[in-house]
Amino acid sequence: MLVRYLKLNDVRAYKIAFQLSNFVWDVIISWDQFSKDTVGKQFVRSTDSIAANLAEGFGRYSKKDKIKFYRYSFGSIKESLDWNEKSMKRKLLNKEQYEHILKVLQELPRELNHLIKFTNEKLAI
Repeated sequence: MLVRYLKLNDVRAYKIAFQLSNFVWDVIISWDQFSKDTVGKQFVRSTDSIAANLAEGFGRYSKKDKIKFYRYSFGSIKESLDWNEKSMKRKLLNKEQYEHILKVLQELPRELNHLIKFTNEKLAI
């Protein structure tokens, strides 16, 4: 009997967060130095943190430890929403970039909740 183990890249929330962080990076890399240094670095860090916490949680052993890191991602989503709003208000993003980022950030909590529910139901410890 062949047993297939779940891999990080099989986790939809992680794939979405990873793609988002790279999209944000690609947008910010073209900003002027002042904008990159003030808003850009924080925005990249917050979006990177969503995927990074999912990856760290995935690598943990216990259910409780995994879920703790998955929940940290919620905070990074909220922070990213704030940077998205500031970036739009300061005219650093165009409407399409802003709306794409917003749509993904609004989708991620549902995906995270699915991951937490799956973890709670499928893991014994």
